[in-house]
Amino acid sequence: MLMDSVFDENKAYNFDWSYLGDIRTGRENLGPQMPVSVYRLFEYTLRAVLQKNYKKEGCADILREAGRLAGREFCTHLLDSTLPPDQFIAQLSRVFIDMKIGVIRIESFDEKQLKGYMTLGEDLDCSGLPVTGETVCNYDEGFLSGILSCYFKKAVTAVEIDCWAKGDRICRFDIHRE
Repeated sequence: MLMDSVFDENKAYNFDWSYLGDIRTGRENLGPQMPVSVYRLFEYTLRAVLQKNYKKEGCADILREAGRLAGREFCTHLLDSTLPPDQFIAQLSRVFIDMKIGVIRIESFDEKQLKGYMTLGEDLDCSGLPVTGETVCNYDEGFLSGILSCYFKKAVTAVEIDCWAKGDRICRFDIHRE
């Protein structure tokens, strides 16, 4: 069966979960895992091209938007959003560890106001990077925003305030309702 083009201009966001394909069949010998360095090679070469073409803030906006879309899809396809908030966050934390995305910890969160702080350790984007003095986890900002917005059915934003690349040993996000 021929799949619709990934570049169908009539389709919102030009993304469908099926574009991820059947990894089990397609990577029968290698499996679903790959080194973090390969992910970062993709991310940081993409970032370099985006910054060249759209400047630093334009690049950050694009990465956040892509992360937000990915977060919504991730929540829709891999998480049970019918769970109560505490169970949902526990599930999210387990899935992040199982998928080796990072280690989530909630510092504080008010589910009525949709406000709090979350940390992400050993994340894919920056843990172990050299210190540049800047936050670099724009994709993670969008990814967490997308997951939480999908779950709470309200616009939620995650803004990185601490980052390994700033010299911190963990990424910390200010979570708030838009």
